[in-house]
Amino acid sequence: MNINDFKAGIYKKGFEYQYFLPQKINHSFVWTDEGINDLLEKASFKLGELNSFSRLVPDTDMFIIMHIFKEAVVSSRIEGTQTNIEEAFVNEKDINPEKRDDWKEVNNYVTAMNNAIAELKSLPLSNRLIKNTHKILLSSGRGERKTPGEFRTSQNWIGGATLSDAVFIPPAHTELQDLLSDLEFFLNNKDIKIPHLVRIAIGHYQFETIHPFLDGNGRIGRLLITLYLVASGILEKPLLYLSDFFEKNKTLYYDNLTFVRTKDDLAQWLKFFLTGVIVTAENSVETLRKIIELKAYIEKEQIMSMGKRSKQALELFHHLFRKPVITVSDAQKMTELSPKAANELVRIFVELKILRETTGYQRNRVFVFDEYMRMF
Repeated sequence: MNINDFKAGIYKKGFEYQYFLPQKINHSFVWTDEGINDLLEKASFKLGELNSFSRLVPDTDMFIIMHIFKEAVVSSRIEGTQTNIEEAFVNEKDINPEKRDDWKEVNNYVTAMNNAIAELKSLPLSNRLIKNTHKILLSSGRGERKTPGEFRTSQNWIGGATLSDAVFIPPAHTELQDLLSDLEFFLNNKDIKIPHLVRIAIGHYQFETIHPFLDGNGRIGRLLITLYLVASGILEKPLLYLSDFFEKNKTLYYDNLTFVRTKDDLAQWLKFFLTGVIVTAENSVETLRKIIELKAYIEKEQIMSMGKRSKQALELFHHLFRKPVITVSDAQKMTELSPKAANELVRIFVELKILRETTGYQRNRVFVFDEYMRMF
């Protein structure tokens, strides 16, 4: 199908309302728009750069966790969650009770993403995997009563207080099985010759339009992008997350998704999505470059000058890339030092400005690897 002939769907009568029934997408798509081809070429090149850089960088896995936490914070923030990236790393017991639900939602996202990436080794990118991921995402916090891990069995809506004043009403729950099977086939159909980036751009639009869950659709839909890029081999490491681009261009993000439904304008959505891939891949490469420079500088100029403490200092330092917000107790567990020795090592890190104490307390202090956190 030429995307100029694309019809997004039709409206069908529900009970005192009309819902949108999207067209099925499990078929080929072609286009003559040179703007799409130009962006597709640039996006593919930038992803190649990111893959090459991640191969050259030792211990890339050390830095992936920070990318996942940032994605969790930003994707959740698009939906109204207020936790920042520093708070996301704090132990739950140290979080203010009024912020605990937000903290849980962000950390559930991290767990869901890590679990989904692990599951991709044994499962295809499927409705089963999506439901497993959703179950973890909504396992605690505000979403735990919204049937985690199950596709909805009632009508939902977007915007407005009721169906009568909703901005958008997704397809009825009775339509979900056919639509989700079609989406699953589309994402995995090797007989369709379509570039991976175009496929997941269309797949993300379709998932958001179907809105198959009572809650968490936006977060799962954005998470789906990274999972597809990893599952298809386009990304060698899960280092590309588009939520930051979507949040910075939030109005355009929602407008372009809406224009597909209201104006059949798939081309503009593809251009927006591919621009997001280009910008995000460039930023990811630059962030990795800065991380490597920071790591090398601190190791050479500060850690190696600590004499007999250098071994434990290096061990703690490397742990900070995975958990950049710590307590003395965390440092003790990371290094297996005595409480006194761990406290002294943390004190030295503060003196060297590797860590910054954030609470101002004498007890239950929390320390942040500031320079690293600022890169995200």
